[in-house]
Amino acid sequence: MIKPKVFVTRVILDQGMNLICAFCDAEVWPGDLPPSREIILKRACGVDGLLCLLTDQIDGEIMDDIGPQLKVISNHAVGFDNIAVAAATARGIPVGNTPGILTEATADMAFALMLAAGRRIVAGDRAVRDGGWKTWRPSFMLGADFAGATLGLIGFGRIGRAVARRAAGFGMHILFHDPQPVTPESGMTATPADLDTLLRASDFVSIHTTLNDETRGLVDASFLARMKPTAILINTARGAIVDQAALYEALKARRIFAAGLDVADPEPLSLDSPLLTLDNLVLCPHIASASWQTRARMSRMAAENLIAGLKGERLPNCVNPEVYAESR
Repeated sequence: MIKPKVFVTRVILDQGMNLICAFCDAEVWPGDLPPSREIILKRACGVDGLLCLLTDQIDGEIMDDIGPQLKVISNHAVGFDNIAVAAATARGIPVGNTPGILTEATADMAFALMLAAGRRIVAGDRAVRDGGWKTWRPSFMLGADFAGATLGLIGFGRIGRAVARRAAGFGMHILFHDPQPVTPESGMTATPADLDTLLRASDFVSIHTTLNDETRGLVDASFLARMKPTAILINTARGAIVDQAALYEALKARRIFAAGLDVADPEPLSLDSPLLTLDNLVLCPHIASASWQTRARMSRMAAENLIAGLKGERLPNCVNPEVYAESR
């Protein structure tokens, strides 16, 4: 039997890679860095399926150059703003993603950043290594309390609610703002609030919304000016939600206490970024989903979406299900 041809834009974990290689004639980009647009156009030309990462920009032109035989695009990520989904739908191509898999790991990361930024863990580690730890003293490395503090969640989907569950265990008060009508889980005490109220009341503000036209640049100078001067901003969603120039100015001037970011715009963050000069900012290289179990499940789910599309079956997780209605 002739195996369907696929291009995989990066090596994924064995749990998914083994499935793909067993079912497909797969070409896999071996580099640690993403393939360029030119490489994708060259290597993916004529394939039946494409498995890509959030670092790969897949637009209608790429889909057309791959050819009309392209049956499926599987994104090894929950978010899919790197794919022109409307263009895929117009061409009858289902697009898959990996929802739900990242919820707990990303919530863990958001809370880890809250603790690291709020309790100055990274700065404390640096002080020890640099010889700054001279003795115990009352005013050294003061940070934020968690018990009794107010956490404001921008976005109250799966990840936002998972963060709220963790915050409840720390005795925090929880506010949330979401453009969609959402209800807290049974037993969870969380209060909806308009954005202005949330920003002015919260000791921690954590971003858990998708990136779209409304949220791009949401965290701007006006947003930051409404936060408490003792407040801490956390972003594990998408880098472009935060205006990094505005955040730099707010942190440098101590208009907010600290921030913790797992995402940036662009990624990776340039080594000459002024953000890297700040001592009240904790930065991580987009590793919220980087647990062994989570990445293994992601790779398997991405492979299952890819293979289902190649078989002509409905994707287990499809971001444009209307493509099936349009194909009837």
